[in-house]
Amino acid sequence: MTAGEAKTTETAASEAGRDFIRDIVQADLASGKHKTVVTRFPPEPNGYLHLGHAKAICLNFGIAEEFGGRCHLRFDDTNPAREEQEYIDAIKRDVRWLGFDWGDNLFHASDYFDKLYGWAEQLIRDGKAYVDDQTPDEMRLARGTLTEPGKNSPFRDRSVAENLDLFARMKAGEFQNGTRVLRAKIDMTSGNINLRDPTLYRIVKAPHPRTGTAWSIYPSYDYAHGQSDAIEGITHSICTLEFEDHRPLYEWFLDNLPVPSRPRQYEFARLNLTYTLLSKRVLTELVRGEHVSGWDDPRMPTLAGLQRRGVPAAAIRDFVKRIGVAKANSTVDMAMFDFSVRETLNRTALRRMAVLKPLKVVIENYPEGQTEELDAINHPDDPAAGLRKITFSRELYIEQDDFMENPPKKFFRLSPGNEVRLRYAYFVTCREAIKNAAGEVIELRCTYDPATKGGNAPDGRKVKATMHWLSAADALSAEVRIYNPLFTTESPNAAAFAADLNPQSLEVLPDAKVEPALVAGNSAEAVQFERQGYFVRDKDSAPGKPVFNRTVGLRDSYAKA
Repeated sequence: MTAGEAKTTETAASEAGRDFIRDIVQADLASGKHKTVVTRFPPEPNGYLHLGHAKAICLNFGIAEEFGGRCHLRFDDTNPAREEQEYIDAIKRDVRWLGFDWGDNLFHASDYFDKLYGWAEQLIRDGKAYVDDQTPDEMRLARGTLTEPGKNSPFRDRSVAENLDLFARMKAGEFQNGTRVLRAKIDMTSGNINLRDPTLYRIVKAPHPRTGTAWSIYPSYDYAHGQSDAIEGITHSICTLEFEDHRPLYEWFLDNLPVPSRPRQYEFARLNLTYTLLSKRVLTELVRGEHVSGWDDPRMPTLAGLQRRGVPAAAIRDFVKRIGVAKANSTVDMAMFDFSVRETLNRTALRRMAVLKPLKVVIENYPEGQTEELDAINHPDDPAAGLRKITFSRELYIEQDDFMENPPKKFFRLSPGNEVRLRYAYFVTCREAIKNAAGEVIELRCTYDPATKGGNAPDGRKVKATMHWLSAADALSAEVRIYNPLFTTESPNAAAFAADLNPQSLEVLPDAKVEPALVAGNSAEAVQFERQGYFVRDKDSAPGKPVFNRTVGLRDSYAKA
């Protein structure tokens, strides 16, 4: 790399933070093993991206950027029965939203179908692949176990001519799904099950998003993946630990095919989070079983769901940087993710007031028909954000939870005879609670001290609580959605996830009250509802009836959960 092309590897590594993969990349560049680094993010387009993918995206694109190389986006589209154009489009959107761009380096495994087919024929000619007629169940039984070797297929010794003929007829669509496969001829007694004559091609009569019905057979992931890396000149093939046992197979293909380059596979620990399942199978079943509203349901750990919930891309990048890259699997507390979200939003989100569960308050000594405008700050740490005007009047809304008729000892908010501060406004004292026939408090009668305008008493007296509020005349209605963990346990069971679903994962508050500015605008930017948390407008919003999703509370909710 020249100085004009990239930073030095030493500077790049120090800026990025060290981990074992970056150390490897730095050493390879310093030794001259590679002149430039080429990584790739290779999703299968059979679902939406989730937080685990975000870790891989940040790692692959981040390394390429830090060391002056390039990162490819490659769709490993080898299973048309599960792949859809919707997923391809969503993956592109999510990678861009996360802050990365592949430029001209967009590829597909399907770009190489002809070459992969030709290489499979070469393996047959070399006596290293054969067509197997066993049923899937027969193959599974013959494969053996971790403690028992497998058994050779009765079709393993077919002639080269017969294998080439059958393989060509498979390609032509002559046989039905599941009747034949092409297998590599390696070693059915190998201690690594992945080397026990793995499948190279299977018959799948399904239209492909890119190639239509041109093919009736498709390469396996293990066969297509490494060869696609080699074709593209990938230098560092970075994947998660579950592929560590696949590495010998990855290298066997490179050793036995005329590939143009020899990538090296490196494995890192995948992301595991408490109260979360990052399994594409589970996420698909959540959607298809209508346990959630879709892939972008704000309870989902998908990037689409997190974006809809109001999580900034910068917070995800910060989270990935904080957890680092390790060689051993572990589980990260979801509170750590929420911390990154709060830290990011605290710097950027403007402050507003909203009352989620309104309780009416009448200030009895405030003149009827009178209103006044008060100054409220938009961001306490950013003077440049300026001030806004809020209206004070005789009738207000406060939170139901901010009043107790018979409070415990350390309840400092509103109660009969207790004085509190209304933020930006006045000190008020509760005089009476009005109840309905069921005995529920429906209204408070209070008085205010006109001398405390702005929230300070000239005589120096103090109060122990400051509460948010809204003027009843100006407050507008909104629906607010409170999202809680989707699962009730820290370690939900992927095999029986439905039993661990949280029935209180979504709480809908249909008649919350918000500042008029939140309704008049149509901003997609997150805001802080003071004392409540961070919220963002949802796509379900309608004119005059906004819907807000809670992105995250102001405090860690997982400890209590």
